[in-house]
Amino acid sequence: MSNSNNKNFFAVFGLLFGAFCWGIIWYPYRLMADAGVSGVASSFYTYAITIAITTIFLGKHWRGAAKLPASIIWLGLVAGWTNLSYVLAIIDGEVMRVMLLFYLSPFWTLILAHFWLKEKTQLTGYIAIAASLLGAFIMLHDPKFGYLPLPRNAAEWLAVSAGIGFALTNVIARKSSHLSLTAKSYAIWIGVIVVALLFVPVAQSSIPSPTVFTLIDWSVMILIAILLIAATFFVQYGVARVEATRASVLFLFELVVAAIASYYLAHETMDLNEWIGGSLIVVAAIFAGIHHQDNAN
Repeated sequence: MSNSNNKNFFAVFGLLFGAFCWGIIWYPYRLMADAGVSGVASSFYTYAITIAITTIFLGKHWRGAAKLPASIIWLGLVAGWTNLSYVLAIIDGEVMRVMLLFYLSPFWTLILAHFWLKEKTQLTGYIAIAASLLGAFIMLHDPKFGYLPLPRNAAEWLAVSAGIGFALTNVIARKSSHLSLTAKSYAIWIGVIVVALLFVPVAQSSIPSPTVFTLIDWSVMILIAILLIAATFFVQYGVARVEATRASVLFLFELVVAAIASYYLAHETMDLNEWIGGSLIVVAAIFAGIHHQDNAN
């Protein structure tokens, strides 16, 4: 196998492994919730552990922190809300509905890129927007909850907000291309901790003392931290070496992992309208990736 083939293999593996991490990470968070630890508290501690572990290996890369631009603060806060709201949604909501609503993020990214970054929207972009809207309508429309196709509970609203936050994070990251991967990663992780602390009064919860956790609790949180680190760096490695269209398709493996895991671990199934709507959202994500490739060329 040639060196270029090796690099391509590891890049594809990185994307698939990162997608696997994101597709399964909801389960340990639910285990923490079942143990009586709120999503806000478990997010605070898992991201704190993530920072502690990476600092041991990457601390030297953080020496120039004082020289970083103010945009990193906005990146951290927006990405912090994105990650926290996703965790809160995935704990209380149906896994696949939450993930598919989060996967509306390419729709929001196209809108933001068009109006904020002044990127020209190609035909593929319009197809992605139309497919996203139609998929969301089919999946969310339920006469029992009113005729407007809206999220039906707080978890689903959080999932939508996480998708918007992810889109905004992507746009801010594009405008901050001068920032290193390490700087962006730290900003996101610190952002989750800050947003979790700000969210404590809203959630009417508290951050428990580290002494209340059992060895099993710490083991689960360390596992989550390792998944977060792996997902961050494996995905970034793959994205840097695989064209955008292919990467967006490979990353949909997350939905496959989540579907299988939610069926066997949470005994959740999807209705026909959710399969149809979700499929259209997936198609929209693929076309959004093609649109990204068109703009990059």
